[in-house]
Amino acid sequence: MKEKKKKIYKIYLRLLKKYGLANKCWKRWCKIKKTKKDKEEILIEAILTQRTNWKNVELALKNLRKAKVLSIKKIYQVGKRNPKLLENLIRPAGFYRQKSERLFQLCQFIVKNYDSSEKFLTQDLEICRKQLLALYGIGSETADSILLYAGRKPIFVIDEYTRRFVKKYNLVKKFSYDFLQNLFQKNLPKEVKIYQNFHALIVLEGKNEPR
Repeated sequence: MKEKKKKIYKIYLRLLKKYGLANKCWKRWCKIKKTKKDKEEILIEAILTQRTNWKNVELALKNLRKAKVLSIKKIYQVGKRNPKLLENLIRPAGFYRQKSERLFQLCQFIVKNYDSSEKFLTQDLEICRKQLLALYGIGSETADSILLYAGRKPIFVIDEYTRRFVKKYNLVKKFSYDFLQNLFQKNLPKEVKIYQNFHALIVLEGKNEPR
């Protein structure tokens, strides 16, 4: 186990040396001090980025920004009053019917129960995670992305890039979400900054590798 811990942390340091801190490429997501606006946009982006690439997400964000709907309360209001409009605004992100419903459900939950994303995210990690996972269309990856990057909570995100990374370095032979999350969390210092940087650098490295 000690060797595993050394190996994983050494790989992290190697990626850090190669690319630098992830806030250079993930400026909002890896910012140390986030505004209310930053947190809300990360929550929205976490839904929009499901099963699509970032360029498509940016087009959807541009539409929301132009329509002045890029906030938790605005999305809730528009989704309640005119769901078709919300669908059209996020259409570039793909799966727009499902994603508009997921966005609305998330925003409705936060507005009705906490009024703001900041109040929601001040809760304990486990409470936040359980509530997110109970919402329509939010799985472990999306929930943990919100908690790590918007809530600055120490939980490691597992995605397809992480699984390919684990295979590439032959770290383990099991690839379930919970197993891999536990692997990284046990073998890294429990620091939000490291979790954010490492996950973002794994994604960056994966995107730069030939398929």
